[in-house]
Amino acid sequence: MQTFFSIAEFQSTRPLLLTVGTFDGVHLGHQAILSQIASEAEEQGLASAVLTFHPHPRMVLKPNEPMFLLQTIEEKQAAIADLGIDYLIVQPFDAAFSELDAETYVKQLLVDKLQVSKMLVGYDHRFGAKRQADYSDLQRFGAQYGFEVEQLSQQTVDALTISSTEIRTALLSGQVALAEKLLGRPYDFTGTVVHGKKLGRTIGYPTANIEITDFHKLVPGLGIYAVISEIDGQMVKGMMSIGTNPTVGGQTRTIEIYYFDFEGDLYGKTITTYCLGYLRAEAKFESLEQLKVALEQDADDSYAVFNEKGIH
Repeated sequence: MQTFFSIAEFQSTRPLLLTVGTFDGVHLGHQAILSQIASEAEEQGLASAVLTFHPHPRMVLKPNEPMFLLQTIEEKQAAIADLGIDYLIVQPFDAAFSELDAETYVKQLLVDKLQVSKMLVGYDHRFGAKRQADYSDLQRFGAQYGFEVEQLSQQTVDALTISSTEIRTALLSGQVALAEKLLGRPYDFTGTVVHGKKLGRTIGYPTANIEITDFHKLVPGLGIYAVISEIDGQMVKGMMSIGTNPTVGGQTRTIEIYYFDFEGDLYGKTITTYCLGYLRAEAKFESLEQLKVALEQDADDSYAVFNEKGIH
């Protein structure tokens, strides 16, 4: 798959079967649609293409509303590439782009630049300045400029919307198993190992403190989780705490992972972590000894999750 980071950069001599959307999470519903586009394009002698936007349009149009995403643009790119799509076009979304009138957007960008032959969009697809144009307008432009328009059903689009919202809600409440079911894979995030307070090593559980650099990446809710992390190309089992360390009077949220059967200096390394199971809520213990007992039980529970998933 080739990726272009603006419509202006796009180059191809092949007419496109194009779909447009944010596709946050590239969950099972998205995967079904994008796989359909890839196969249809091949059957019809077209190139398959996805047009998406960065940053997310809501961040630009509603800057005062917090927006947390299931994927960074790099994660989205990798997920779409796995589905057989030929081209990914990531259009920078800013105020100027949002103010393009519908016909300019269609004629100058979709037709002249992208050479669209067919578009597959949702029944609620809107475009142009203030999102004033709808599917009927797109059909009219298609007839005028010579491209075909196909519509996803309301049922399909509603399912895609519900899934994205449901995944975010599930993760924020610690339901990583439900999120995995909807995504078709464990939820993951990438971060850098930074120096922490090093309290874990005093009770025999030294942890790696993870800092996620993308502020808009959604972090699961507070609690203890069974995880695996990719470290220097190897998958390492661990248990993760997302919380404030209330037992020692902490107030700032941290992400800390204790790794089983691992030795080595992790500081400065960038690692990807997959959330496999929720173990328990964060708790404040009366003593470090009580915390240590709880961590021993967390370790047993983590291995139960690994065994259930066939991870040895």
